[in-house]
Amino acid sequence: MKLRVIISTFVLVVAVGGCCTASKPEAMGNANQKLDMASFYLPNAEGSRVVSVTTNGPVAATILVQTHAVAVKETGPKETVAKFGEVYAFSPTFFAVHREEPTQIRFWNLQPDDNHDVMLIDPHAQVLMKLLLPPLKETTYVFTFHEEGLFNLICAMHLPSMNAQILVLPPKSP
Repeated sequence: MKLRVIISTFVLVVAVGGCCTASKPEAMGNANQKLDMASFYLPNAEGSRVVSVTTNGPVAATILVQTHAVAVKETGPKETVAKFGEVYAFSPTFFAVHREEPTQIRFWNLQPDDNHDVMLIDPHAQVLMKLLLPPLKETTYVFTFHEEGLFNLICAMHLPSMNAQILVLPPKSP
């Protein structure tokens, strides 16, 4: 599992450069924090063959993914924070959806002073999208996966602990 995250991180660094077109969400969060807003994007035409992402539409299922502070400088054990830095996690860390089933994924950033991001990486280690998760905000999209397999969600700002997986199963039988 650890090797998979390291490999995904390496591929992420290599792939982010140009696989998708940029869209610019509003900048939010800590005023001292400079964010490159051009680095946030939804799947481009090629990525949309793997997963379509929209802001609304009919949905067959809804999933809530929350950010959780595991050990932070304000309240975490000093020894843990000194050794590992601030540690965050997604919850849940695993969920399954069906191919061709529109699924609303609601991302809640529960931290009042920390931005997070979420990157979707396909089973072939291609980064399909990157979203900003501003402090104390809900960010919601409708995902329709067109390929089966194991997809990774990571927060590039808080690797390696902040990651999750989506298993895309065959379509439901009628």
